[in-house]
Amino acid sequence: MRLKKMVIMKLKELLGSGKATLVLGLLGLYLLSAGTSWAVFSLLGESPAGNVFVDVGELESTRSQIMQLPKTESCPINGKLYTKPEKAIWETRRPIAAMIENHADSRPVQGLSRADVVYEAVAEGGITRLLGVFYCGAAGSEVEIAPVRSVRVYFVDWASEYSEFPIFMHVGGANDFGGFGDTAKEARALELLASMGWRVPGGNDFDTIYDSGFPVFYRNPDRLGHPIATEHTMVANLDRAYDEAVDRGFANKDTRGDSWDKVFIPWKFFEDKPLSSPKVSEVSFEFWSDSPDYDVKWVYDSQSNSYKRFNGDKSYVDLEFDNVQLTSKNVVVMSVVERGPVDRNKHILYTTVGKGSALIYQNGDEIKATWEKKSRTDRTRFYDSAGKEVSFVNGEIWIEVVPKGNKINTK
Repeated sequence: MRLKKMVIMKLKELLGSGKATLVLGLLGLYLLSAGTSWAVFSLLGESPAGNVFVDVGELESTRSQIMQLPKTESCPINGKLYTKPEKAIWETRRPIAAMIENHADSRPVQGLSRADVVYEAVAEGGITRLLGVFYCGAAGSEVEIAPVRSVRVYFVDWASEYSEFPIFMHVGGANDFGGFGDTAKEARALELLASMGWRVPGGNDFDTIYDSGFPVFYRNPDRLGHPIATEHTMVANLDRAYDEAVDRGFANKDTRGDSWDKVFIPWKFFEDKPLSSPKVSEVSFEFWSDSPDYDVKWVYDSQSNSYKRFNGDKSYVDLEFDNVQLTSKNVVVMSVVERGPVDRNKHILYTTVGKGSALIYQNGDEIKATWEKKSRTDRTRFYDSAGKEVSFVNGEIWIEVVPKGNKINTK
């Protein structure tokens, strides 16, 4: 596919520059995602006797070299460090923003540990939903995410911070296409996407009920190893999504030749500086008082200088990657105004544009902060009590969007 050809073109450029180590690393990483070595040589137009050759039997060796390469390249989304081959791959792409379900019956999630940034807010009925932003963390291996679900308007506002046209993945969303008036105008997510120019044929809106399907999306009723409701079964393959994005004109540059980050302004980042004696070792809160399955707890781990996530008092793990418990270097608790239900479908609305208070947890410390977002496409920024923009520790960032007035418990 065209994305693979772009990576191959990158390899040829690197070959010409003599950066052999980087080339081998990128080759190995491509092989890891594609699952075959001979395809690379076919696309390159090189014979096995040519200057570039990675024998099938050396595949595992090449992969191990990638794992051992120094992590020197900073991710523009969250500051986390990666290898040069990984950067070479993400530079051919643009961010993916994907809606991921968090219903208790749909857990564990898949692929979320590879997200650079995650937003969490209630969808309806006290049940939270997640917006995962994937870019750098999805470069090093093939990633499948699940379960993909429908979108709400406030998640669109946060996704809009990651370029004019990020790859936006979901399964339908709040709308009033039927004309019954059951969904309030201000809660109609699909109509909003259309008005923004995302939801058009061949656009950056990848929706299974519109014009996106297999092999980007597919249903796996056996993903949890036991019977589950159909709405918990949608899986998306991010490599295939990027292939499709290239076909639609949404690689790292659009059809006008503009890079996705032309107007993107990243947050500020810095290296780990853990406190010798943590001020806060645990953060917990609820979204709605009658929905304990969605209560969140983050427990600080001083060894890794990160926070381990618990949901409904259970470890929150990633099924896609050996049930690893999800962690984050930064946890942001945003206090926002909640309104609703605003219609017969019981949709909730949250303030995304404006100002509010926030608490930020990093390095075992707590920062009392404020947040500000001037428009839908503007970046949400965080400021400390002195008015200085808060910098994030290099690594994962979780943004918890909690109704104003909710108590935040710390230990």
